Amino acid sequence: MHARENLSGVTIMLVGVAAFSLMDACLKLLSPHYSSLEIASLRGMATLPIVIIWVAATGEIPGLFRIRWSLHVARGAMGVATLTFFTFGVRHLPLADAYSIFFVAPLLITVLAVPLLDERVGRARWTAIAVGFGGVLIVLRPTTAGALTLPGLAILATALGYALSAITVRVLGRTDSTQSMVFWLMTFIAVGAGLLALPTWRPVQHEHWWIVAGLGLSGSVGQWAVTEAFRRGEASFIAPFEYTALVWGMGLDWFVWKTTPTVLTLAGASVIIASGIYLVRHERVHSTAEHP
Repeated sequence: MHARENLSGVTIMLVGVAAFSLMDACLKLLSPHYSSLEIASLRGMATLPIVIIWVAATGEIPGLFRIRWSLHVARGAMGVATLTFFTFGVRHLPLADAYSIFFVAPLLITVLAVPLLDERVGRARWTAIAVGFGGVLIVLRPTTAGALTLPGLAILATALGYALSAITVRVLGRTDSTQSMVFWLMTFIAVGAGLLALPTWRPVQHEHWWIVAGLGLSGSVGQWAVTEAFRRGEASFIAPFEYTALVWGMGLDWFVWKTTPTVLTLAGASVIIASGIYLVRHERVHSTAEHP
């Protein structure tokens, strides 16, 4: 039974990763034409109608207002910041490079869980984290010829914001519904980023509306698929398949923008991915030992 559920979860996770990769490609296609804040707002506005239909269909509308407002506002602010940073980063970097740097997020979640959630991290996990950060340095290459630029640092800031948001979700998940978390995140991104983007807002050109529609659809499918994948299968089995985003990034870079990643980028990504998979597997072994 577990094998079947895990296989189902992996299949849905692969769909989710593909959808999010297409969403990121839409962000990159829009980035030369609009400000990062405007694109972040468009992402929220394009997704929000689909989220509202989902919330209504599940009968969770009353639960949208019985929430911990302070944490939702904080998560919304982080959502605006991370989406804006990521859009700025992919405007200048290939998707494969951006994903390689962003893959440090699971390591950051483990680091932040120590002071924020009072979790304990053993020596083996600290070693994996240190190795993972070494991989980030390989990708960033802090030299005049490397990727240690504002776009690269923006993606690193995105990973940090994502990690903080994930910690917030862990806390919110104890009291608030998934529907409320998704609805308010999209609402705060749509409204918050929109207000900040007003001084430089540009009307969406007719030829870009299909990209905006793709942004909303792919983002919604990706959000549902990743959530459903973790609901069906074991997180430790499914989580490593998130790294298939690198394959999608490389494919989209080549197909749309005719670029390919460097050997150092792939080497650094391999180190980061290996560290992330080790952390996930290590957590699974310890959870099994503690809960026979």
